[in-house]
Amino acid sequence: MVEQAERMRGLTSAIFSQVDELRQKETAAGRDVITLSIGSPDLPPASHIIAALQEAVLNPRNYGYTLTRGLPELLQAIAAWYQTKFNVSLDPSTEVHSLIGSQEGLAHISLCLVNPGDIVLVPDPGYPIYSAGPLTAGAQLHYMPLKPENQYLPDLTSIDESILRRTKLMIINYPNNPLAATATRDFFCQAVELAKRYGFVICHDFAYSELVFDGYKPDSFLSVPGAKEVGVEFHSLSKTYNMAGCRIGFVVGNSQVIGLLGRLKSNFDYGVFYPIQKAAIAALTGPQDCTIATAACYQRRRDIIVDGFTAIGWPVERPKASMYVWAPVPTRQSSFDFTIDLLKNTGVAVIPGVAFGQYGEGYVRLALVQPEDRLVEAVERIKKWLG
Repeated sequence: MVEQAERMRGLTSAIFSQVDELRQKETAAGRDVITLSIGSPDLPPASHIIAALQEAVLNPRNYGYTLTRGLPELLQAIAAWYQTKFNVSLDPSTEVHSLIGSQEGLAHISLCLVNPGDIVLVPDPGYPIYSAGPLTAGAQLHYMPLKPENQYLPDLTSIDESILRRTKLMIINYPNNPLAATATRDFFCQAVELAKRYGFVICHDFAYSELVFDGYKPDSFLSVPGAKEVGVEFHSLSKTYNMAGCRIGFVVGNSQVIGLLGRLKSNFDYGVFYPIQKAAIAALTGPQDCTIATAACYQRRRDIIVDGFTAIGWPVERPKASMYVWAPVPTRQSSFDFTIDLLKNTGVAVIPGVAFGQYGEGYVRLALVQPEDRLVEAVERIKKWLG
């Protein structure tokens, strides 16, 4: 028998695994399953990104180790992109670091900042890595409820001072996964003020900044005065440029935090494969029409689901950003039981809200990762089932 380490006890993917196993069983039995459970982009990268990757792959000199921080031209491209997009000035040599996907950085950041027993403030509902990373570092989690009556923002005034004095790290995420919620600039200002007062670091996951609809433009957390003194922002090319499988992202902001993460990474791994970095440079510095087209595609998909569900008596909010719809369970069931019944009766796979935390109970998350005709089909199947 292999005995697991204590740090593994808090890590679980049970609900995600259960849903996916059932989905695979339905598919193996010949069922046509419409998969809206996993948030994996189904769109390809733009042609100029693929061309840059192809060119670099064909060069036999591009197969050695690369710098952990990233190619200088990539770091400069990231800094220039941030300046153009969010009017945030960054020093490429100290305030930018490439990542093997933003999730890798989010997983490791707690190891740099947190000692066993320290408190990390995490959102509930929240993407699982926000809890898994701190747990691996031995942290004590304090969950910040994200409730609809507070526009899915943490109530920072409700956190007890005894908790705040022991806090080393706060993790936030807007536009949000799984809630598709957005944050106000005022909230970011409050978070910065709190972090300064109690001396903790803020990590903001900004992966969905470009998947925005109806003219909405989110603020970068780092654009708030004083944010760079207390925090960092994680970003990814996975959703913006449809490069999820390439595993490339970056972290920007506070130079001390980035220096610590860089030191940890230099002991853990090497840099991203050279051709993928070249593709990322092409993405960040090339024509940006592709990001506009991607956002427009997700907006059309959002409207199919929101309008379709509302028409059949299942009202859901119309999100301003992200690639998800957060929908209340329309039956008197738990989110897990509804998810299973939905899959078995309609062949539509979603994720129960409880997979993201206790405050996710009563909801399901739908990922808009299927073509429009498939989403129309999903609505029709659910309409027939709900009756």
